[in-house]
Amino acid sequence: MTQTYAGKVVLVTGANSGIGETAAVQFQAAGATVYGVARRKDALETARALHPEIKWLLADVTSSARVKQMVDAIVAEAGRLDVVVNNAAIFRFAPLEQASEEHLRAQFEINVYGTSFVTQAALPALKQSKGSVVNISSAAGHKPIPGGSHYAATKAAVESFTRSWALEFAPFGVRVNAIAPGPTETGGFDKLGLPADVVAGMKASFVQQVPLGRMASTEEVARWILAIAEPSVTWMTGQVLSIDGGMSLT
Repeated sequence: MTQTYAGKVVLVTGANSGIGETAAVQFQAAGATVYGVARRKDALETARALHPEIKWLLADVTSSARVKQMVDAIVAEAGRLDVVVNNAAIFRFAPLEQASEEHLRAQFEINVYGTSFVTQAALPALKQSKGSVVNISSAAGHKPIPGGSHYAATKAAVESFTRSWALEFAPFGVRVNAIAPGPTETGGFDKLGLPADVVAGMKASFVQQVPLGRMASTEEVARWILAIAEPSVTWMTGQVLSIDGGMSLT
């Protein structure tokens, strides 16, 4: 891979698995100094063992104070921050009748508050570098998801952040874009706590909505994160790029 990000510093939240892990690895391979964030110590230690070249940080993105400390530490150590990838998120599926308070709060706290806290803390450094924010949305952010309304609402918020922040940050030369993946093979499905046959049925249902007829790999999604954050891409902001096999068209 070409060293497109040589000399750049990148922060990826939720970097210990799935799309975040793949993106962090690809940024590092492209020459960046990468800081990967995980919120559980066991997950962080596993990720560090797999990817020792990445600088790993333990932080809960729902804590604005902890997030600011983390970003300040990165800038103090690296001297700059060029790209923030807001990937940390959880998804839980349940019809409204069965959704608990915890079900709702957890998704909004991580997916919405976390994205806001990280971007807010990073903004001073991004202004200095004229950097870039990449938010990770979902096809669910702009497509009705029966049984997944709360998750979909959090991703709709992320897409709204993307458009509003693009205008808000443009005078400082900071670009804000989003990737909206369709169904992607990640470990997130295994964390739902559902029987294997139920998860398999869920995946099959998603695939039926995808014109290309399959789930994506994390590599297929992560490559676009790097593409829109690339320093040479200077004329793209406020965009939500659907990487979903055509799912948004159905």
